[in-house]
Amino acid sequence: MPFGGNKEVAYSNSSTLGYLTSTQALADYATLIVDLKKNLSAADSPVVVFGGSYGGMLAAWFRLKYPHVAIGALASSSPILNFENITSPYSFNNIITQDFRGESEDCYRVIKRSWQEIEDTASQPRGLDLLRKSFKICNNYISASSLYNWLYTAWVYTAMTDYPTPSNFLSPMPAYPVKEMCKAIDDPKTGNNTFAKLYGAASVYYNYSGTATCFDLDDDSDPHGLGGWSWQACTEMIMPTSGNNEDSIFAASTWSYDDRAASCEAYFGVEPRPSWITTEFGGHDIKRVLKRFGSNIIFFNGLRDPWSGGGVLENISSSIVAIVAEQGAHHVDLRFATSEDPKWLRDVRKREVNIIAEWLSEYYDDLDPAH
Repeated sequence: MPFGGNKEVAYSNSSTLGYLTSTQALADYATLIVDLKKNLSAADSPVVVFGGSYGGMLAAWFRLKYPHVAIGALASSSPILNFENITSPYSFNNIITQDFRGESEDCYRVIKRSWQEIEDTASQPRGLDLLRKSFKICNNYISASSLYNWLYTAWVYTAMTDYPTPSNFLSPMPAYPVKEMCKAIDDPKTGNNTFAKLYGAASVYYNYSGTATCFDLDDDSDPHGLGGWSWQACTEMIMPTSGNNEDSIFAASTWSYDDRAASCEAYFGVEPRPSWITTEFGGHDIKRVLKRFGSNIIFFNGLRDPWSGGGVLENISSSIVAIVAEQGAHHVDLRFATSEDPKWLRDVRKREVNIIAEWLSEYYDDLDPAH
């Protein structure tokens, strides 16, 4: 971080935040790696870069931009195609819909109809008080939109992190949390009480530890460091994900670039650059383009991850390989191994390790043919 590592200064205005870009991040990594190799007398040591999510995008782009610095990249859950008319804006929420619907049709229907029920209740006298009590909200006053966002976050992040083992990546959660949410919704003890069902499901994400007594919808803390991402999502990372068709688990809506641009102008005073990423790194006709000049990239995607819709799901060449796991979630391959990992996950990791071992072997053969 520039400005002496002082986050307050670095995040103080759009001028200082302007250094927070993917291009700058890659240049920083390149400088760091070159300096480390020099300082450690490791000039001939091969480097492989790894990343998941945004880090996976950086890993893939690093290999393409700095092939002289890194011999290969593992890009996990890397939605490098989620830009500028390449991926449908309905893809992201369609995958979330499939995740929940695949567990239980009733679960899907309860969540789908809940948005209208929340809106109808909120419009009634003392309806907001009923919602506040039903969901054990700490705040004295809530709005339908704040509750909507609270629930939306739970469904989205749980679908993303639908891991086969317990995790605490975004929030402490059990193994297969989507299944656990649907169990809560399908619990016969809640009868026809939609809000009790939703509360039970949301608690899987927000209160799996069971320690929370109420929930603060005005909590603007940033435990996951997403403040920086908000800036990038308003400048270069214009990734259309909010479209909802009639079958969506969320209320039907269309993606609007104008809405994004207006909110970015209001919040940061900046205008997005929706075509910059594809200009800087490419994305259109990815297979044809990368087949010509790219090499040594593994793209992993789990199909339960909503970001997989913008990922590379097919092999591009013999050395640009797509590994797709039907049951996989967001960069699950990069999570620490446990004795409870299913066989398919162990097989994915083994395949990745074997491919990287081939890259290293080729590198050393080129370095020293007698090796």
